Amino acid sequence: MPDLHPDLKSHLLTGTTTLCNCWKLTPRGKSPLGFTDHDVTLSFEGVVYEAAAGFTASAIEAQSGLAVDNLDVIGALESDKLNDADLAVGVFDDAEIEIWRVNWQQPEARVLLRKGNIGEVARGTLGFRAEVRGLAHRLNQASGRLFQYACDTELGSSRCGINLTDALYQTTATVTSIVGEREFILAGASSYADQWFTRGVVDVNTGENSGRQGEIKEYQKNAETVRILLWHPMPKPIVIGDEMVLTAGCDKNFSTCKSKFSNGARFQGFPHMPGNDYVVSYPSKGGAYDGGSRNGGA
Repeated sequence: MPDLHPDLKSHLLTGTTTLCNCWKLTPRGKSPLGFTDHDVTLSFEGVVYEAAAGFTASAIEAQSGLAVDNLDVIGALESDKLNDADLAVGVFDDAEIEIWRVNWQQPEARVLLRKGNIGEVARGTLGFRAEVRGLAHRLNQASGRLFQYACDTELGSSRCGINLTDALYQTTATVTSIVGEREFILAGASSYADQWFTRGVVDVNTGENSGRQGEIKEYQKNAETVRILLWHPMPKPIVIGDEMVLTAGCDKNFSTCKSKFSNGARFQGFPHMPGNDYVVSYPSKGGAYDGGSRNGGA
């Protein structure tokens, strides 16, 4: 049981309460945001908790042991601080969240109910549902380096060493035709080989999506024009004339690192590591014992 503020404990014993829920949401590298289901904005610990933000929460359950405690937070996209575009591009992915029960008449009388991180987020037309994962979920995450065939670092990172701003790996193109909400025809990137930008990223420089980034699922070259297909639609519709910066992608394989980036010496995987097939294989015929004497006698 959490320790209750003396004033909150006294308030609960009265049987008539003035309680509300407050959510403190802290995205990585950003200032904390506050929301409350009360109809008046509250403030404590330097955070303003915005009223009428459309937040509700499922029942909170806790259990002993190291099992992950989860709950859902449901919200309407009614706040200027919380919008569909930011949710779509992952601004709130893995954000820290605190859930408080507060006496709105005396905000210092409060108790922290749950602390965790935002997990899976499902978006609808007017609202969203976010999973809140308990602190124990960190124990399910792999930490440190993994010994595996594929590279385990990001293309362009300090461990990788590739300069992605080099003209060999990055170019600017303009949208000339809209095929679908994720598929576009571009001009200005036809000097690159087919599939060169597959698995890469696209940064939009102009239009309503200016400053947004997307992941390229496929890049196809066809004569003087190219086609790109994104994994997910941009928050706002792409229009003809939008300018994009394409950055090359990598499939994390050793052969690609050598041939495409000439970076095999800094490959961050273990392509020659024996696999399970080697471990369970039986000795070759030349090295097998034939039943004779080990000393050469019959």
